[in-house]
Amino acid sequence: MNKLGWIIIVCIGVALASAYYFLRTNSMEQKNITWGVNFSQMQAEALQLNWKEMYLAMLRDLGVKKVKLVTQWDWVEGKQDDFYFQDIDWQIAQAEHYGTQLIYVVGMKTGRWPECHLPTWAVGLSKEEQQKKLLEYVEVMVRRYKGSPAVAFWQVEHEPLFKFGECPWYDKEFLKKEVALVKTLDPSRQIIISDTGEASLWFEAANIGDIVSATMYRTVWMHISKNLGFFFKWPLPPQFYGAKAMLIKKVFNKPVICGELQAEPWVSRVFNEVPLEEQEKSMNLDLFKTNITYAKKTGLGEFYFWGVEWWYWLKEKQHKPDIWNEAKKLF
Repeated sequence: MNKLGWIIIVCIGVALASAYYFLRTNSMEQKNITWGVNFSQMQAEALQLNWKEMYLAMLRDLGVKKVKLVTQWDWVEGKQDDFYFQDIDWQIAQAEHYGTQLIYVVGMKTGRWPECHLPTWAVGLSKEEQQKKLLEYVEVMVRRYKGSPAVAFWQVEHEPLFKFGECPWYDKEFLKKEVALVKTLDPSRQIIISDTGEASLWFEAANIGDIVSATMYRTVWMHISKNLGFFFKWPLPPQFYGAKAMLIKKVFNKPVICGELQAEPWVSRVFNEVPLEEQEKSMNLDLFKTNITYAKKTGLGEFYFWGVEWWYWLKEKQHKPDIWNEAKKLF
């Protein structure tokens, strides 16, 4: 059976378990929820924003107190053994100043397309050499930032067991080496392993990390070919996620959070290259509110929105502050 077949079986099985649990308990709605955001300097710059102004507005105006910091290997070590820390130093210093708690994402696959951010100088290396240099990079970053009180957790890679993005390889055994290295360098902090929310039971992630972080996307663009595709809405009840989280708790005694709650459009190009009407087919104020209501019914207690850079772009470049202002109520 191919991968899609297994995904369908997993979805059906967990959906049935979710329905059973829902019938027994009537509702899994979580009342006390912690909200955070993902922040990517790369994404802010792609939207032609002043990323520092955007970051400060996120902390000051929105009042965000939990941020998952999406960093890039190719940005920090654009030249081999020549590390650029200035921007991340500033982001962490501001988090410390405003009392904001960070999940620091480190590795090669850290999110935002193309997902894997391999430096150009490493492209021609063998897999073994790439992994050796990646471990060296991870060690440099953990040693530099483990002294910050703002860094609450390390997240090693992003969906490292899910084959999505332009990546040279996927290697579960190497992921374990990365995790072991981070634990050795900083045994005081727990390690988060993220996984696809819809196409996995999260068992492997839970077996490797201390905390499981699931993604939660409601409306996605399904590619048929380079220029052809369609919008697809996952037909899953919110209890689908809650039931899986309960399973992880029972089997592994480990918590599950949502590290990415969809709060921006799913488009094939940079947002400022796509008409706003097209963007709003997969995210708008009504869909934003709907996703919040959906999230509350999953039973999970901690969510990190994916899309804060887009909210700020809408507010500053399109003069549409509705989503920004709606999000402000949560923080």
